[in-house]
Amino acid sequence: MLLDPIKAFVKTITFDNGKEFTLHEKIAEALDCDTYFTKPYSSWERGQNENANGLLRQYFPKAMELIDVTIAENQGNGALAK
Repeated sequence: MLLDPIKAFVKTITFDNGKEFTLHEKIAEALDCDTYFTKPYSSWERGQNENANGLLRQYFPKAMELIDVTIAENQGNGALAK
């Protein structure tokens, strides 16, 4: 399955109320992790995620297909974490 490579690293997921998380139950089941939800219109409750999204958008516009991202570009992902 697509999520198997990260399963060992994911302990919890905090979802917002976006349409991209309509299948949150299946994601949580596949990763066997605890899930939490932010309050509607409270993106600051996921501050680290919102910060990372902003940094990523500097290099990868919303319309870009992430399947086209190279391995070298993907390895830079660790630089975003504190």
